[in-house]
Amino acid sequence: MTAAGNDRPPTVRQLRLVVEADDYDAAVAFFRDALGLPERAAYSGGDGARVVILEAGRATLELANPAQKRMIDEVEVGRQVAPRLRVAFEVDDSRAVTERLVAAGATEVAPPTVTPWQSLNARLDGPAGLHLTVFQELLEPEERSTRDGFGTDA
Repeated sequence: MTAAGNDRPPTVRQLRLVVEADDYDAAVAFFRDALGLPERAAYSGGDGARVVILEAGRATLELANPAQKRMIDEVEVGRQVAPRLRVAFEVDDSRAVTERLVAAGATEVAPPTVTPWQSLNARLDGPAGLHLTVFQELLEPEERSTRDGFGTDA
């Protein structure tokens, strides 16, 4: 049974977040080269049109109500900073990735911080106007699911 409570198979096969980047080359260098997202495809067209599709591992869509968004900002940064859209990347080492991304041009908004949900999260402002979280899970999913406040809405 799916989380939605029915037996239908998922119909979505891929999530793509399409971002317009005024400085396309800088954005590609940041996300592909500094963050390490592998390039899966690239296309170009007339009038200088270019796009690159970068693999970002497993994609999820995280929906949060305003109270949850405010709480996450407070925990990770100490104040409200995130716009309506924030892109989060799970990484193996939040501290090292944060240092690498700052060296590649990101602005650190908040350093890696241990959250109540046991991840190590850093906030950055990156290219193309994207507000970013890089996070490292400190607990295995099985261990996290046994803690108060963790589970699913299903």
